[in-house]
Amino acid sequence: MGGPRRGGGRPELARARKRMGMSQDEIAEALWVSPTTWSRWERGRQEIRPVYRARMAEVFGVDPAEVERWVDGRAAVDTEAWLVSDCSDLSLAATVEAAGRLWRCDVDPDRRHVLAALPFVPAVLGNWLSEWTYGLPPEPVTCRGTGRAVGRSDVRRMNDAWQAFAEMDHRFGAGLVRPAVVDYLHSTVGPLLHGRYDDRVGAELMTAAARLTQMAGWTAFDLGHQGKAQYYFGQALKMAKAGDDALTAAWVMTALMYQAIHLDQAAWAIRLARAAGDTARLGQATPRVMALLLSREAWATALQTGKNRDGHTIRRVERLLGDAERAYEQGTTDRDPAWAASYEVTNLTSESSRCWHLLGEHRRAVEAAEATLSAFGERRIRSAQLARVNAAEAYLGMGEVDQAVDVARTAISSARSLTSARLVERIRRFSDRLEPYGATVQVKEFRAYLDGELVS
Repeated sequence: MGGPRRGGGRPELARARKRMGMSQDEIAEALWVSPTTWSRWERGRQEIRPVYRARMAEVFGVDPAEVERWVDGRAAVDTEAWLVSDCSDLSLAATVEAAGRLWRCDVDPDRRHVLAALPFVPAVLGNWLSEWTYGLPPEPVTCRGTGRAVGRSDVRRMNDAWQAFAEMDHRFGAGLVRPAVVDYLHSTVGPLLHGRYDDRVGAELMTAAARLTQMAGWTAFDLGHQGKAQYYFGQALKMAKAGDDALTAAWVMTALMYQAIHLDQAAWAIRLARAAGDTARLGQATPRVMALLLSREAWATALQTGKNRDGHTIRRVERLLGDAERAYEQGTTDRDPAWAASYEVTNLTSESSRCWHLLGEHRRAVEAAEATLSAFGERRIRSAQLARVNAAEAYLGMGEVDQAVDVARTAISSARSLTSARLVERIRRFSDRLEPYGATVQVKEFRAYLDGELVS
């Protein structure tokens, strides 16, 4: 197993390395081998010992069985799915083809595992932002395809579907809704993109497809599939560019920012947040859109500050939150996209709670988090439980361990019923932060309850 191979070498190894944005020298260093050895492995000229195959699984963040397929050339898969969504070719044909390839791979049980194995790759984010900002302007999106004529009524149905999926996601978590979203993209949206439409309908069609693709990415993120989520977000950004829709692009950038925050990629989070704000301003964003974006920039700024808090940064976060509140108070307009119109004051308050906690202002964080709990209600069960975890972390920051544990405990039962790996991960991270108090009865009981409820 893993012996020298004749012929075409091991192309999956090369693609996996490039997907990580690593040179041969960099991957060789990560695996503790020489660049010459890695080169021979890629070309299929040298055996790969089991210890190094195991190390590859760790470095690439994939199942060991996936590495065995790369090494031995068994169980060929659609390796194009390993290519990062390429924003350099923004032609309509290339955009539609890339989207279709992604959706086909995701609905195929024999190829879905390839997407699930994708790691999050920060290095590609700069390329995406550069292509959005400085790339060639989008070409007309008129299509004279072989499918049926597509009209604005089709676009309205796509937007209605997005709204229904969003409501389901808020109430039940991503696990329930994601298969339906991906199937809808593959079976309904794909044929529409290959239909016949003029430039006006085409632009609206691209925007609607971008929103649904963003939804597929968001649900992958909620399920903990970070590389898959990033890939979908990249495809959504391409579609927003094709539709010349700056506001939808800004929204996709904030989703990427949210993911970067979750993965503690502070520098990328602030870069994405600022790019989203700049993009939205160029698109003449409404006050409600700016409220959302300013709040997210405040959050990213607070994360970037980390432990090196200073008065200047705290004042900047306060200023951004104040600007967000004033923008929100201006109300809605008929130009608000659906995703912005659904942004409520409760969301703004919840995000401010995260900011204050990151800045060490735990009392303010608790007050903001608790103000959101009843407001979210049954419509946004997952958001309410995340707010509880926010409050628990803030109480812990104040040294009130018993209160922190009590608040976090109330989120566990909902985490068991919701299909949201993100919520479960947040609760487990909170449990890890209890380590200094691990010998106390309260913490022992909390951890035993947590393990019992979330044993699966």
